[in-house]
Amino acid sequence: MPSRSEPKVITSGLLRGWPLPVPTGGKDNRGTVLVVGGSRFTPGAVLLAGTAALRAGAGVLQLAVAASTAAALSIQVPEALVVGLPEDGDSNIDGTGDGRLPELVAAATVVAIGPGLHDIDESRVLLRRVRDAVRPQTALVLDAYALGALSHEPGLLGDGIGPVVLTPNLTEARHLLGRDLGEDLAAEAAALAERYQAVVSMYGHVADPAGGSWREESADAGLGTSGSGDVLAGILAGLLARGAEPAQAACWAAYAHAVSGQRLIPRFGRVGFLARELLDEVPRTLAEL
Repeated sequence: MPSRSEPKVITSGLLRGWPLPVPTGGKDNRGTVLVVGGSRFTPGAVLLAGTAALRAGAGVLQLAVAASTAAALSIQVPEALVVGLPEDGDSNIDGTGDGRLPELVAAATVVAIGPGLHDIDESRVLLRRVRDAVRPQTALVLDAYALGALSHEPGLLGDGIGPVVLTPNLTEARHLLGRDLGEDLAAEAAALAERYQAVVSMYGHVADPAGGSWREESADAGLGTSGSGDVLAGILAGLLARGAEPAQAACWAAYAHAVSGQRLIPRFGRVGFLARELLDEVPRTLAEL
């Protein structure tokens, strides 16, 4: 494993010294984010991730979701191209169907896969289809059940894949490592980064396979709410689409996510705000940096 120094604390000063690429030109210059996920019963996860990507500055948003939810999502997110994918008998996306998915993957700058998926086997099929269609320069963000699929098949991504960012919660991290986690989460994030050769954003800890390590310290209990992880994955995807490097995007996303939650505390208290309420705070948080 690469030698690692003490994790750097992610502060506004650190991020100002590590500025994001400055957007220029039209929407195509800020990249295309494709979010693959959802089932008939969980389209909201894709809505949160996709909207967060736009709030973080992505230029174009595309959503590939269960067909039964596509019409509703196209109304809820009129800024996005929404493509319905076939469903299996349990209302999950059938990864063996629709020929449109490879086309969308091949055209994307960033593919975020996992929000709202609910079946490990179908997630493995979808992840394989994404892997087979993705361009070498395209970044992948794996969240939720896509991480579960990777834990069942650690070599699934294989060689020749571009930048990968993993966004596990603690349970998903345990499955990815195949063991219980220790108390040192920075070390566990580093172990994941080394094992999967990916940038890892886990519970405020960011690690990259080259040995970099960071931690975000301003997150509060309110972020532990349904849909919050989907927002984080979307912010990260949006920053990658703008041209940020993977570790940079992960650090900026962790900070924007946490500080957006802090902004909601005066109105709602430490707990009780909703994941969707984070979305409107993200652009302001980023702009103030």
